[in-house]
Amino acid sequence: MHGPLLAFLTLLFFLRVLGQALVAFFGVPWLPPMGEWFSGLIPYPTLLAIQAVMLVGMIKISAELWRGRGFFAAPRPGWAKFLIVFSAIYAGSMVLRYLLTMLLRPETRWLGGAIPIFFHFVLAGFFYVWGRYHARRDIFARPGPAC
Repeated sequence: MHGPLLAFLTLLFFLRVLGQALVAFFGVPWLPPMGEWFSGLIPYPTLLAIQAVMLVGMIKISAELWRGRGFFAAPRPGWAKFLIVFSAIYAGSMVLRYLLTMLLRPETRWLGGAIPIFFHFVLAGFFYVWGRYHARRDIFARPGPAC
């Protein structure tokens, strides 16, 4: 269940990266303009490189959890709490970002600038699901070799 859910969240993030790239490089008119896709704090070429690295990592993590083996799928109880708490802080900061955006930039209400915020929730969800995977008790109770 965790692997397919992580793969779905990765697909959503990929579609965001693809949509933004289509607007940036090809000026696709049926998608929102570039200003809706990101805040501009990081130059787009740098942002695209960061997003590509993130996608590679997300694909690797999703695949390993789906298969149930690999470095990221190995039982790590210490990761569970960190990932879950981090995801909550991350999502909470996006709620705050949305509220501040609506307060400080009323001309953008209700959905202006919401694309990045929504996809930060996707990333927070990815961390949460990965954390829940490591919080499962059954991954720590795998049977040992038969005697």
